[in-house]
Amino acid sequence: MKKRKTAHNSKLLRDEQRTAYICLIPSFIGLIFLTYLPLAEVFGLSFFKWKGNGFNTMEFIGLKNYINLFTTDPYFKESLVVTVYFTFIAVFGSMIYSLIIALLLNRKIPARGFWRAIFYLPYLLPAVAVYLGWNWLYNINYGLLNHILNAVFGVPRIGFVNDTKYVVPSLALISIWLSGNLIVIFLAGLQNVPRTYLEAAEVDGANGWNRFWHITIPCMSPIIFYNLLMSLITNLQVITPSLALTKGGPGNSSRFISYVLYQYAFEYRKFGLAAAVSVILFILIAIFTAILFATSKSWMFSQGDDE
Repeated sequence: MKKRKTAHNSKLLRDEQRTAYICLIPSFIGLIFLTYLPLAEVFGLSFFKWKGNGFNTMEFIGLKNYINLFTTDPYFKESLVVTVYFTFIAVFGSMIYSLIIALLLNRKIPARGFWRAIFYLPYLLPAVAVYLGWNWLYNINYGLLNHILNAVFGVPRIGFVNDTKYVVPSLALISIWLSGNLIVIFLAGLQNVPRTYLEAAEVDGANGWNRFWHITIPCMSPIIFYNLLMSLITNLQVITPSLALTKGGPGNSSRFISYVLYQYAFEYRKFGLAAAVSVILFILIAIFTAILFATSKSWMFSQGDDE
């Protein structure tokens, strides 16, 4: 009897596995044809010189596109530095900003739902419209920010997007303001922090900072890791500020890697060179992601950890 029952359970398990694999087939097909094959094609194209005017004009040049990017290209190396600089400010700024706002919105305050919607709204707005609106705020002659700084604090007018010193931090500030999605995810994480831990710590005499640092942050570490990862990947691919506001200027101070890729592909029609840029961008994102995963083992905890 037991053998029959075991055989029946094994058959049911095999049927479930077969059904699961069948249901996964459309996803596998989508991944292969929409992700992996285009990725392989871009990688292959990076070894050719091609302007897109017919496949018979493709010329195999090996690693020359990569060599040119790091030796003779007037934009690429500087764009790497600018992109990493922007990402550093935007990622850490948005993490701190969104966590603080989430902590405030998690408290019992009047019209809490309204304020949550207000802080999430920027994330839903069209990105180009947002950057054009901020362009008005940043305007050196009639922008609101310069008017306040000059009239109220007596600060000389600042070229937020016209000065090489300020353009990247100014653009990163917009990215930080747009991080409403991170606020929502942090809010969800805060609501799942076990109340019993916080109450027990309060009974033991722990103040608010100790409860936050030793209980809330460890319990939130998987959420922090997820937001950090998503923000890192998103900001390394930044392109909208260059397209909508600065066109890579002043000089090359806001010419991000994705904007260089866009210019080579769609303005200069150097598709082989653009493919090489995209491969390097992919490798850069992979390196930062690998570093994040490797270092997360030392600070990311879950309730099931022994420590």
